[in-house]
Amino acid sequence: MINQKKMYRTDLAIDEVENIENNNQTEGSLYEKLSYNGIPTYRLVVDDKTGELIDKKKGIYYTIDLTKNNYHDYKESEEIEKGVSLVLKELLEEHGLTRKKCLVVGLGNDNVTPDALGPYVLDHVIVTRHLFTDQTVSDKYSEVSGITPGVMGNTGIETYDIIKSVVNSIDVDYLIVVDALASSSITRINRTIQITDTGISPGSGVGNKRKELSYETIGIPVIAIGVPTVVDFVTITTEVIDLVLRYLSGSMKNELKSNFLSKEPLENDLHLLKNPPEEVKNYFLGEIGKLSGEERLALINQAITDNGYNLMVTPKDVDMEIEDLSKIIAMSINMALHEHK
Repeated sequence: MINQKKMYRTDLAIDEVENIENNNQTEGSLYEKLSYNGIPTYRLVVDDKTGELIDKKKGIYYTIDLTKNNYHDYKESEEIEKGVSLVLKELLEEHGLTRKKCLVVGLGNDNVTPDALGPYVLDHVIVTRHLFTDQTVSDKYSEVSGITPGVMGNTGIETYDIIKSVVNSIDVDYLIVVDALASSSITRINRTIQITDTGISPGSGVGNKRKELSYETIGIPVIAIGVPTVVDFVTITTEVIDLVLRYLSGSMKNELKSNFLSKEPLENDLHLLKNPPEEVKNYFLGEIGKLSGEERLALINQAITDNGYNLMVTPKDVDMEIEDLSKIIAMSINMALHEHK
């Protein structure tokens, strides 16, 4: 089997799971499908065997699916906040961290919008440590502090070193780290929230991984919250070819309500159409159609990446999406850490 780990970039456990499932490397789904306040959520517990299979650390991964939700709507965003807070509360309870002292870390560069999720979240997190010092805070609140360490390109300091120094200087029981991620699926960009107890590598979303932040490196539990904000050009090219094949196959079978020759917009969700059979792929793509999915990915990767064209891409309305997602995540953290009516 061709090693796809070097051909696409993703920080999402669900991407890795779908990859091995699509290649028939596992029987049944590894994820448990749940719902928190009506928000579809997938829970994955990774052990040694599963971790080796999907190349992820041991731990618990929650994938909150927002593909069917309009989080720009105020009422709907409130429901999402409640759902995300329930996931976070569950993970805190799992590790006995409820009402313990927390340091919230907003990773990223606020000068680069797709990488600004962490700093934006910190703008809305309720910090209370100073009030505990002055003993002027209600018992409904947990002790929370926050930091935005910036990026190494601006500070010249490894993010890990800044955070480790802060942890050594103040009394903290655990970290909540927020950062932008990358995905190997177009549909998940700004439409997925991953929460895990395995920590994170800062800068992974923009392909610039720094030293890992985890229990093993920091010495206290690290809960990571991330949203995929970018996708690479290899992924886009691969997925576009797949969607075009589904489109052409659907047209042949009269499964589409419109086609590219008509002036009507396409009403079908092409992702819901069945993957075309091999003969259809061969008919439309010729020699390329005879390649397996892995071989086609390898071809695209070599043609694009080896020529230096594998760009990182983000949606044109990323400003609004990051702003709204950061508020949802911040409110979810506030609701999970402090008593909320």
